[in-house]
Amino acid sequence: MTQSLMALSPLDGRYAAKLDPLRPYLSEYALLHHRVFVEVAWLKALGRAGFAELPPFSESVQADLHKMVAGFSTADAERIKDIESGINHDVKAVEYWMKEKMAGNPDFAKAGEFIHFACTSEDINNLAYSVMLNAARDKVLLPKLHELLKTLRELAHAYADTPMLARTHGQPASPTTVGKEAGNVAMRLKRAIGKFEAVELQGKINGATGNYNAHLISYPEVDWEALAREVVENMGLVFNTHTVQIEPHDTFAETFDTLARINTILLDWCRDVWGYVSIGYFKQRPKAGEVGSSTMPHKVNPIDFENAEGNLGLANAILRHLSEKLPISRWQRDLTDSTVLRNVGVAFGHSLLAWDSVLRGMAKLEINEARLEEDLEANWEVLAEAVQTVMRRHGVPNPYEQLKALTRGRTISKESLREFIGSLDIPIEDKRRLAKLTPRTYLGKAAELAKRV
Repeated sequence: MTQSLMALSPLDGRYAAKLDPLRPYLSEYALLHHRVFVEVAWLKALGRAGFAELPPFSESVQADLHKMVAGFSTADAERIKDIESGINHDVKAVEYWMKEKMAGNPDFAKAGEFIHFACTSEDINNLAYSVMLNAARDKVLLPKLHELLKTLRELAHAYADTPMLARTHGQPASPTTVGKEAGNVAMRLKRAIGKFEAVELQGKINGATGNYNAHLISYPEVDWEALAREVVENMGLVFNTHTVQIEPHDTFAETFDTLARINTILLDWCRDVWGYVSIGYFKQRPKAGEVGSSTMPHKVNPIDFENAEGNLGLANAILRHLSEKLPISRWQRDLTDSTVLRNVGVAFGHSLLAWDSVLRGMAKLEINEARLEEDLEANWEVLAEAVQTVMRRHGVPNPYEQLKALTRGRTISKESLREFIGSLDIPIEDKRRLAKLTPRTYLGKAAELAKRV
């Protein structure tokens, strides 16, 4: 508890337990673990290359290398950090730790200098981060997003037929349904999730400036590009053939941009729901024991949507900086990318917190049908659109202007509107159809569209 209270970031303090699912993929421990994974994958690839100086690995070496990755522990991570504190280089510390771990295996004696062979640090880092991002996306973020999408779809279907007064510019507008409002968001979110899922991260392992210089001077007969491609693609990544010292992070930027788009859609939904709660269209089920206000006992505040809005804003501020900064380097490489990449977990963490808040908020919502009905009944002027459009069909002069004079800035009654309809020079069938129309039934295809989500 004391450690939590002393945390500088709420992600590691107040909200720490909620973000445990991300820690295996985006923590400092995870970065060290995945660096080891990449180093071992490269070393195994070299062991298969047939170098005279690197005999095929024995079963005991293979077992130790496997254990190095599969059994990687917090104690191992701490030892790497100890080494780093002495040499001030995080990737080189992994190399030294691996040599230290393998020192007791005599079968590995000749292989030590092939750890990190011909690699620059960014060969290891870009692959480690790409594998981490893929795992965090696929195992943590996407399941939560599909849960959100499912909840929105269920809301769209459950209330597809529930009429609701829409608002444009905050003013009464042509009616819709509660389900159609949720359905709009679900369809936007579905498309955005598809874009997020579809991003294919790239990777490279081609040396100090991307040209295999050290590789070819050591073993000119080896097809290093084919070997590098094999290693990268075996990690589930797209092989990038043309890079400088760093992989240029364009696909990282795509990932962060598509995630920010998802957050923007959910931010829009949070603000809309907040407004609907404010005007009484939604009620919130109170939770036993909760306090809504320190001074006003009656309040049930829409705090989940407010918390979500705050976290979505924080997430997007970081995501947008990442996507704008990472594809830019000074010449071949500078350290700014390493600095900002360490904040990916912060951006993903605030996103995940926000999505949990949205889900929690939606679980508390109840439709206030009486309030919906009251607003519909109080705004018969929204049928002016219907009346003037039918008038246009039949060539009645100045239909818009006539309805504007009748309704703009005024509340009109059912009786006055029907009186106006009765005075129109239009076919009797259309008069009857308009006279039967109410704000509850002037819904167009809203219900059908909601059910199609």
